[in-house]
Amino acid sequence: MSNTDSFIEEVTEEVRRDRLFATLRRYGWIAVALVVLIVGGAAWNEVNKANIRAGAQATGDALIAAVEADDDAARIAALAEVEVAEPQAQIITDFLLATHQISAGDAAAAATVLDGIATSSADVREIYRQVAAFKSIVAQGDAMPAADRRIALESLAAPGMPLALLAQEQLALVDVEQGDVDAALAKLDAILQDANVSAGLRQRASQLIVALGGTPPSALGAVPGQ
Repeated sequence: MSNTDSFIEEVTEEVRRDRLFATLRRYGWIAVALVVLIVGGAAWNEVNKANIRAGAQATGDALIAAVEADDDAARIAALAEVEVAEPQAQIITDFLLATHQISAGDAAAAATVLDGIATSSADVREIYRQVAAFKSIVAQGDAMPAADRRIALESLAAPGMPLALLAQEQLALVDVEQGDVDAALAKLDAILQDANVSAGLRQRASQLIVALGGTPPSALGAVPGQ
């Protein structure tokens, strides 16, 4: 009885082994394919990361070389030829280009570049759009009708907007341009009373108030932010 049981167990084990080998022969390619996919995917990911790093470095080198050119004309020409693949890198390139166009006295070209950032259909962070729109307005100056400037600046000067105080300063200048000194002084006073006003903006606002014949709140003993 014992020998019979042992024989049956051996036969059963052989059958199981045969079935396992048959299964491996039939489906083993799937496991191999999975291993190849995993290894290949990891390799592709590393290659892709390396390509991205190389592209970013090449863009950075090109931008540095461009801004180190001898004059604004050469910098503008070099920046215009920089090939950029990433949207964020393109924004940096465009901001640099507009900066040197303004420096070269070509405000209209700079405004076109900046407006392109502000209205881009690409995935651009809102703060970049607002900065571009603001810089475009400032670059155009009185070449842009005062009424149009006022409308554009009021949207940037809304409470809670990151450039609200700078936009308020520009709105005060529009008021001065249109002869409404009282409105300009009110806006400048409000800027000085704001707790978030920067030192530079505080100084400019105070100087403009004095130039308009007013008296800065600090000179009257007021405490900014209260």
